[in-house]
Amino acid sequence: MASGTASRSEDEESLAGQKRSSSQVSGAIPKRRSSSRFIKRKKFDDELVESSLAKSSSRAKGASGVEPGRCSGSEPSSSEKKKVSKSVSTPVAPSPVPTPGLAKRMKKSKQPLQVTKDLGRWKPADDLLLINAVLQTNDLTSVHLGVKFSCRFNLREIQERWYALLYDPIISKLACQAMRQLHPEAIAAIQSKVLFSKAEEQLLNKVGSTSQPTLDTFQDLLHKHPDVFYPSRTAKALQLHWQLMKQYYLLDDQTVQPLPKGDQVLNFSDAEDMLDDNKLKDVRDEVLEHELTVADRRQKREIRQLEQELHKWQVLVDSITGMSSPDFDSQTLAVLRGRMVRYLMRSREITLGRATKDNQIDVDLALEGPAWKISRKQGVIKLKNNGDFFIANEGRRPIYIDGRPVLGGNKWKLNNNSVVEIASLRFVFLINQDLIALIKAEAAKMAQQ
Repeated sequence: MASGTASRSEDEESLAGQKRSSSQVSGAIPKRRSSSRFIKRKKFDDELVESSLAKSSSRAKGASGVEPGRCSGSEPSSSEKKKVSKSVSTPVAPSPVPTPGLAKRMKKSKQPLQVTKDLGRWKPADDLLLINAVLQTNDLTSVHLGVKFSCRFNLREIQERWYALLYDPIISKLACQAMRQLHPEAIAAIQSKVLFSKAEEQLLNKVGSTSQPTLDTFQDLLHKHPDVFYPSRTAKALQLHWQLMKQYYLLDDQTVQPLPKGDQVLNFSDAEDMLDDNKLKDVRDEVLEHELTVADRRQKREIRQLEQELHKWQVLVDSITGMSSPDFDSQTLAVLRGRMVRYLMRSREITLGRATKDNQIDVDLALEGPAWKISRKQGVIKLKNNGDFFIANEGRRPIYIDGRPVLGGNKWKLNNNSVVEIASLRFVFLINQDLIALIKAEAAKMAQQ
């Protein structure tokens, strides 16, 4: 037993010496310690795909490559563990050929994107305009040249859209649903822009260029040929199109004059001499003429009203400047002089207040300053036969005459140079003494008779 234990200790010492020598040969850097515990963390999408593929491949290998001599409970060797770790670490590329179910899903997901892209550029109004124009002309080239869409589509885009509306069930269904949701006014506006067909232009060619057709003429054409003209055509639309055809010499009885041959170049004066003045007359615009007549009638009515109100204007308002004119003349009885304006009293009775649309007065105190506190009819100034002036307060606020308040419903005598204050607006009342003396003399003569 002692010899056995001694041999075992010698073997262990020899193994330890071999390990030390191998570590010295390999280098002085010791091996890094690593934990055998598995740290769980969230995997990214590519890692999930790689791990699932690795698991499926390892299962297939395990099922097919099990050695017959090894039992199910035996652990794999270290070399096998390294092989498995290598196989798991290397990602396996997915097969490029998709399954039929996946291909169908990809097709279904791509189709609506293309449809919505088409619908985003082609508006429902454009589709309706395209359909009506093609039904009228049966020519996509003329539709491209004559129709104004919301975008500038070239001829190829118009052709592709027309064929898509005819043969693509998804696009045609979505376009029809969008066109049904248009407002009736939008549909009427689109139908008014529809191109004229050749049959319609042939009927318009029968109207002579020298004649002056009216709206009734084109209305008769609509009644006689309802099956030829588009349902939304009006007499006004036919008249405008006929005028365009006449302008471009497209009528049957019109001929385009050829250019002069030779070296002679047509200058501006020669072209002006060739013009026919009768053909340059502007077409009567009934709507414009109606608006002009209404405006003229309104202006005449306002002038007539001003003329009728001339006898009511008994007070003239003059702006006060540095060099003011004399206060009195042969017709002015008195003057109510303010800081900004002066009011000339030329009748025996005038009203004071604030003028509005419904209330016209003789003296508008708003011309002097802020008059929002003044009543619309603040007071009345009267001249009696004896030559005395009296002011009657008919407003809510008091009127101050030389500092004395005159309440509503009361009267007060006005003297020459009296100070009249109405809601912080001050005036000086000046009397034409010469004219008042004449009035008093005439009153005395009348009393003696």
